[in-house]
Amino acid sequence: MCGRYSITTPVEGMQRAFAFPERPNLKPRYNLTPTQDAPIVRLGEDGRRHLASLRWGLIPSWAKEASIGSKMINARSETLAEKPSFRGPLKSRRCLVPADGFYEWMKSDGAKQPYRIGLADGGVFAFAGLWDRWAPAGQDAIESFTIITTAADELLRPIHDRMPVMLDPAAHDLWLTAPPREALAALDARIRPRAMTAYRVGTRINSPRNDDPACIEPLTAAG
Repeated sequence: MCGRYSITTPVEGMQRAFAFPERPNLKPRYNLTPTQDAPIVRLGEDGRRHLASLRWGLIPSWAKEASIGSKMINARSETLAEKPSFRGPLKSRRCLVPADGFYEWMKSDGAKQPYRIGLADGGVFAFAGLWDRWAPAGQDAIESFTIITTAADELLRPIHDRMPVMLDPAAHDLWLTAPPREALAALDARIRPRAMTAYRVGTRINSPRNDDPACIEPLTAAG
């Protein structure tokens, strides 16, 4: 599962990593939570990558109510081709979700200790994602996205049994442009655990109201 993440990398850094032309004034997000807007990278009608701001929590085009999105913040990689909510987006609405960290909670002795996971060098990376557009009659259209998850690797397994798909940069084009069957294979091209790090953070991250640098600070041994 991925229920919180951060993207504090300046837009110039994201631009270098994902090759889009836009340069909006984005504020750093230390504690992104479901139903909030977040940057994603997708292909435009011109065939180029573009940066856009979409709502986190996929609202299928056929949905009756927007509230369904809060239940679709994640999509399991193992069943993407089977679920009605994801089959359509898998065909033509794939995206990259820029991030520089995400959070999981380890259960221990009845308590939950939050961890932040990211690249060891602190750099930006991309989750594999899907997006859709919900435009019911008489209401404003909403574009939204979901983050694809998979079984945890050896770094994450002691913390949680699921993790977001962190795509290897070499697989970005394949995920965005390939036919669905080949795109699914791209989900196996993930950033390896040796390039990642996980560290404890304070429980400040538990509240969606907190969105500041203190959220990502390592917890000291005494804490």
